Amino acid sequence: MAALNEIAAFLVETAASLYLILVVVRGMLQTARADFYNPISQFVVRATNPPLRVMHRVIPGKGRFDPSVLVLAVVVQIIAILTTLLLAGFGLPSLLTLLVWSLIGVAGLIVNAYLVALIVMIVVSWVAPGTRHPAVLLTYQITEPVMAPVRSLLPSAGGLDFSPILVFIVINVLQIALRHMAAAAGLPLQLVIGI
Repeated sequence: MAALNEIAAFLVETAASLYLILVVVRGMLQTARADFYNPISQFVVRATNPPLRVMHRVIPGKGRFDPSVLVLAVVVQIIAILTTLLLAGFGLPSLLTLLVWSLIGVAGLIVNAYLVALIVMIVVSWVAPGTRHPAVLLTYQITEPVMAPVRSLLPSAGGLDFSPILVFIVINVLQIALRHMAAAAGLPLQLVIGI
């Protein structure tokens, strides 16, 4: 029976992780106003639209930020944590604890997604500059709203862009802060996607 619980926990964690990544990417695409007609954007929108259509009736979106995407991400994280706890035979924490754990997990996933997108952009700029692949275009569109303000703060360095270094430093500071917040909240890190 323990093997079945472990298999079930693995499958739930995997499904929740994949769906949560799609929800977070949808939020990032909307915030960055990325190309809606990109095939990857179309897939992300189709995969996340059913629950968001229902949520938009209650929580309307405003401008670039769609709060229903954040709420959906937190709900998916809560469901993943609850299912994992139940399958492992642990007691259920309070609703406030679940909410805090989920918010920290979603924030960690967003920070990690930007880190991965930034690494992809750096590698692509060296390996295949000027590529027009849909994934590369979306990655550029997601990272540019973060990179542009940082790039404008730094002085010109003769064609070299040092803004990723500063963004890496900020991301590392955020990751350290999130890990300490998770520890302070008593969060078992294996329960949360993104940290």
